[in-house]
Amino acid sequence: QAQLVESGGGLVQPGESLRLSCAASGSIFSIGNMGWYRQAPGKQRELVASITRSGFTNYIDSVKGRFTISRDNGKKTVYLQMNSLKPEDTAVYYCNAVPAVPPWWGQGTQVTVSS
Repeated sequence: QAQLVESGGGLVQPGESLRLSCAASGSIFSIGNMGWYRQAPGKQRELVASITRSGFTNYIDSVKGRFTISRDNGKKTVYLQMNSLKPEDTAVYYCNAVPAVPPWWGQGTQVTVSS
């Protein structure tokens, strides 16, 4: 059974950092492209960052230069390093394949940026 488990969220002040982790089980990592998504209250879920199996990355404009996605294929884990966090980064963060596979959505991890 494929499963994705996100962790690393929390409450931080503006300007601080967090590192999210996503551990994959089953055959998920063989898919290739993985991504971090987020959903803020009252908004649709959006793809924030993606990474190919070979390490090519892509980001939405609002996080470029602040967020870094990476992966460890041996550990079947995807990471999201988030620096210089802003209140507008507040959301539940999820990982999934790109494009997303609906049955693979996990619980997500809450990130709250507030002073």
